[in-house]
Amino acid sequence: MLNPTSVIELDKTALKNNILFLKELFGNETRFSSVVKGNAYGHGIEQFVPIAEAAGVDHFSVFSVKEAARVFEVASKSTSIMIMGWIDSEDLKWAIENKIEFWIFNEDRLDKALEISKKLNHKARIHLEIETGLNRTGLSNKSLDCVIDKLNSNTNNFILEGLCTHYAGAESIANYVRIQKQIKKFNKAYQKCLKMGLKPRYRHTACSAAALNYPQTRMDLVRVGIAQYGYWPSSETYIQYIHNKEKKIDPLSRVISWKTKVMAIKNVKQGEFVSYGTSYLAQEERTIAIIPVGYSTGFARSLSNSGRVLIHGQRVGVIGMVNMNMMIADITPVDNVKIGDEVVLIGKQGDLNISVSSFSEISEQVNYELLVRLPGRTVRKVVN
Repeated sequence: MLNPTSVIELDKTALKNNILFLKELFGNETRFSSVVKGNAYGHGIEQFVPIAEAAGVDHFSVFSVKEAARVFEVASKSTSIMIMGWIDSEDLKWAIENKIEFWIFNEDRLDKALEISKKLNHKARIHLEIETGLNRTGLSNKSLDCVIDKLNSNTNNFILEGLCTHYAGAESIANYVRIQKQIKKFNKAYQKCLKMGLKPRYRHTACSAAALNYPQTRMDLVRVGIAQYGYWPSSETYIQYIHNKEKKIDPLSRVISWKTKVMAIKNVKQGEFVSYGTSYLAQEERTIAIIPVGYSTGFARSLSNSGRVLIHGQRVGVIGMVNMNMMIADITPVDNVKIGDEVVLIGKQGDLNISVSSFSEISEQVNYELLVRLPGRTVRKVVN
């Protein structure tokens, strides 16, 4: 097997601990749905889903039918899959045949789903998404009335798996009033469904941030994304969690590490420029390591002259412009670096750690954005 330029490692022990902590926090009565949209937040759907199942997860949430198909290929037959977003009308047949759950957020999708359900003689597993104030997708109060009427007229063609909504920024206290209004609107919609003869199997509204910050939003199921991977939705969320804790210890562990190797080493004379252009001038003689990762493989060009990597347990700076396939680190203070030595881009080495959080702060990207931008073609492997 040919060796890749870099490897993303997934720590299954860290994942197991994260899921255990979150499940205990949310309670046994609340089902845990693992959100694996965006290629499992950059971790890799095909690699992540099996280790999440091994940690006790039996429900996965995705954005698109394409992602659902990828989960379907590697998941256990008893595992549930829910599409929260895009599914073309032509793909509804596949979803219904394979018992894939999907959100209804307009009448057109419901009409098509009921039509296909009748032709296949298979029940569509649906979740009604309620518009509560995010103003993205979701059924308005008027549309909900129409949808309920249609469902009550077609009781043999669907299973009402859930009633759901999504909050408008539960990770920030600035949105507190807006979130409270959304909770009230959702509860009214739920009562309307009950009054008109529809009882969903699950009420679910909470992403990681809502589930952590607003316990009342946990309901019957939580859709956990960023937290299961070991990251807090925001610093506010973390501070709120540890505020009254005796031990100020982060209970979440990062699942992902990103590693490569030193490709070449050379000396640069005083007064010479390094890499493209004139952004870095050696003020004195430097020793540099060329690393075979660049912006085409997920290390942002904005990290030129500001990024950090770990070599021999020491944090060293990225100097010069990050190239398409390479970057350069100043290893002058590090002894005995050799070609082939490990370079950590994200993760631990010795006593030091480079987290996605610190990595993204330098490049002005949030955890979510940086993770999902990790190229799908980068090799991923499970460790521990």
